[in-house]
Amino acid sequence: MLKIRDHDGLKPMSVDQIRFGRFRLDLRQRELSRDGMPVHLGSRAIDILRVLASGNGDLVTKDELIAQVWSGLVVDESNIQVQISALRKALDQGNSGPSHVATVPGRGYRFAAPVLRFAMGAAAAPLPTLREGRAGDRPSVAVLPFANLDGDPKQDYFSDGMTEDITTELSRFPELAVIARRSASQYKGKRVDIRQVGRELGACYVLEGSVRRSGERIRISAQLIDTATGVHHWAERYDRELHDAFAVQDEMARMIVGTLAAHVNRAEIERALSKPPAAWEAYEYYLRGAEAYFLHGTRDTKGSPHDARRLLEQSLAIDPDYAHAAAMLSRTHLYAYMERLDGDHLNSAALDRALELAETAVRLDARLPQAPAQLGDVLLYKRRHDAAIAEFERAFALNPNFIDYRYARALTFAGEPARAIEVLQASGHLDPLQASLPCFTGFVGLANYALERYEEAVRLLRECTLRMPNGQWPRAWLAAGHAQLGKLEEAGAEAAELLRINPAFTIESWKRLAVFKNPKDADHLIDGMRKAGLPEA
Repeated sequence: MLKIRDHDGLKPMSVDQIRFGRFRLDLRQRELSRDGMPVHLGSRAIDILRVLASGNGDLVTKDELIAQVWSGLVVDESNIQVQISALRKALDQGNSGPSHVATVPGRGYRFAAPVLRFAMGAAAAPLPTLREGRAGDRPSVAVLPFANLDGDPKQDYFSDGMTEDITTELSRFPELAVIARRSASQYKGKRVDIRQVGRELGACYVLEGSVRRSGERIRISAQLIDTATGVHHWAERYDRELHDAFAVQDEMARMIVGTLAAHVNRAEIERALSKPPAAWEAYEYYLRGAEAYFLHGTRDTKGSPHDARRLLEQSLAIDPDYAHAAAMLSRTHLYAYMERLDGDHLNSAALDRALELAETAVRLDARLPQAPAQLGDVLLYKRRHDAAIAEFERAFALNPNFIDYRYARALTFAGEPARAIEVLQASGHLDPLQASLPCFTGFVGLANYALERYEEAVRLLRECTLRMPNGQWPRAWLAAGHAQLGKLEEAGAEAAELLRINPAFTIESWKRLAVFKNPKDADHLIDGMRKAGLPEA
């Protein structure tokens, strides 16, 4: 029986498969694979990987390795070093980021990648990957937008934030398939038929509730409903002080997981729940900052990114260890680098600040998937493609229900457009409405262009520009797609509309953000833009 290192020490736990990033270690067959393809390793290296990957990121001493891998034998320390070297060579090929296996000088080794483990007896359920549906046969749950009972629409950010946090807490458990908040949010403020919601979202269960604030007190009501029968599995009302709201979120997550996935043990639940901020006020500023940032994306309000930054900075001033706020603040700086808002546009200092904050978020909370995802997005624009992909993979390994469409953009720029399309299509199990989103159609359109599927690229990019009429990059890609099809009149019309939106647009300025790993991919898109008549400089 494989011993898995728990936080309480070594406890026996039957494990069938271990997954980290794009790798899968089959313990029964003693085989390692990457993206489904076998990775050739000797039996000793496989055993060392098994022990290290089972350590929850803790130090594994050299004596422990010898005891578990060379049991009863006298082994020279150089033998360990030879096997570690072979292991690193196999795992770190093409990886420009930190090694999967970290050396702790004079003591031993530590496995640096986040790990997912799958128990014996669960072999009938397919191991989830980033290129196939992740819902499988797991019980699926949708968290509907919690109603704001305060009567003031300006307080919606609070009930929306509560909905987001409860969704996030539930999504950490691989035993559950949690519908993306974006798909569930369409029911906000509507009287709904639970059975219809279940059919439309593919959800077996729905959690609905409400939030009311009164001074320094909060009342949260919630109920979990079976969408097939309408049966209420449980309902609860919580009356607490504001600073106890985090405990309510944790308690609700435990109740739902206990109801829908009874085999999740207590230790796994405790490890999965996220760290709340140290002070309630930090959470309040974070919610308001996140709302301001996303409002800009949906309503194109010029001041929102700056408002968001001010609020998020206030959140971190109150609690410098709040990883959520650091990750979101990084996002505002990267956005300012990419978009023509102010002097931060294409300013390397803005990109450096985004990187610093993303790295801080990862350091503050190693279990928060939004942190490595944000770091991956920043690294992409630093042109560190392999490291960027590794961080996105890390985010998905941390949370099997995690969705971030920026991963597909990173894959396309890294030269993997076919995989980008597969990733977006696979996420449809958890976000049924994704196909109607401009970001989805835009990224899939760009990937199809890269694959020279111009007809499909044009169809998708046309849909994207209809939903996002002032979007510059999708329109530039659409113009290029028309041009590659020989439809120069349509290409010229799109180019003219782009120049109306941004008279300063040039191919030369666009190159700074065309962070393709392979120069040929950038040249391919530039060729279409030139044919469409977009100005060079």
